[in-house]
Amino acid sequence: EAQLVESGGGWVQPGGSLRLSCAASGFAFRDYTIGWFRQAPGREREGVSAISISEGDISYADSVKGRFLISSDHTKNMVYLQMNNLNPEDTAVYYCAAMPFPFSVRLSADLYEYWGQGTQVIVSS
Repeated sequence: EAQLVESGGGWVQPGGSLRLSCAASGFAFRDYTIGWFRQAPGREREGVSAISISEGDISYADSVKGRFLISSDHTKNMVYLQMNNLNPEDTAVYYCAAMPFPFSVRLSADLYEYWGQGTQVIVSS
């Protein structure tokens, strides 16, 4: 059974940093692109970043470019999202998801097959 489990969320002050982790199991990790999405209360789900595990291609939403860094460790079936210079607009539940198209890093949620349960990130003073 395919499974994605996020961790690393929490509360942080504006300007702070957090590192999210996504542990994948139950599917051919290297044949997928892993994406991070977020959803704030009352807002639509937003694609944040994606990485092709086999190709290494990466994409970022404009709202996080220069602040967030995605990486992967295929030996551990892990994907990480380093989030720096956080601001209150980054407050959301963050989800990782798996897309079975390793040559794409699109951030369209409908392309992603498997989803985790999410981890809450709160940025507040």
